[in-house]
Amino acid sequence: MISKKVDDVQAALLGVQSGMTFMLGGFGLCGIPENAIGELVSLGVDEITCISNNAGVDDFGLGLLLQKHQIKKMISSYVGENDEFERQMLSGELEVELTPQGTLAEKCRAAQSGFPAFFTPAGYGTEIAEGKETREFNGKMHVLEEAFKADFSFVKAWKGDEAGNLVFKGTARNFNPCMCGAANITVAEVEELVPVGELDPNQIHVPGIFVQRIFQGRDYEKRIEQRTIRKRD
Repeated sequence: MISKKVDDVQAALLGVQSGMTFMLGGFGLCGIPENAIGELVSLGVDEITCISNNAGVDDFGLGLLLQKHQIKKMISSYVGENDEFERQMLSGELEVELTPQGTLAEKCRAAQSGFPAFFTPAGYGTEIAEGKETREFNGKMHVLEEAFKADFSFVKAWKGDEAGNLVFKGTARNFNPCMCGAANITVAEVEELVPVGELDPNQIHVPGIFVQRIFQGRDYEKRIEQRTIRKRD
């Protein structure tokens, strides 16, 4: 058994440099790699490209990197919860590539599976398709989308073992699984790291072959992006 375990987030992010492209899992603020993001802030890397469905909020998640102007380009789908993101985009400080949510997920999965590109009907006839090859299949037009190319994937799982096998919980099983193995190096942070053999093989969502480094995270805030409660009678 090859152990993928590293001692801490500092060891997990060895090799991270300015100008790199990073994938970051999560949906809204659910299942985001909080420890990895915090370490990226501490390292001060800049001119980075981030691939993530969301852009965090002003003072949490990727918003922490945006505050310090460490992100040069965001490739995202839903970005409507971050005022600083909006300001930087409208002022021209931040390059933004908006991508349909399903296309973003598939561009990750294609990279994970080793496919260089795929055709999708999403975005045909819109700005998304400008400059891209189009082709008709069964009477419907499709757009050629290329798989992502990233240096690191940072994902967050509920449980993992020292071989890198991962189990996700609830909504955190979103973009995290398809980002595993979709970059040159996948770093997984987990709430609970267990010895090999403790996970039920039938419950493993991502096998360790897709993960290069794993560590037990700490101090998770797990913020709620939009807290909605029922008024008391």
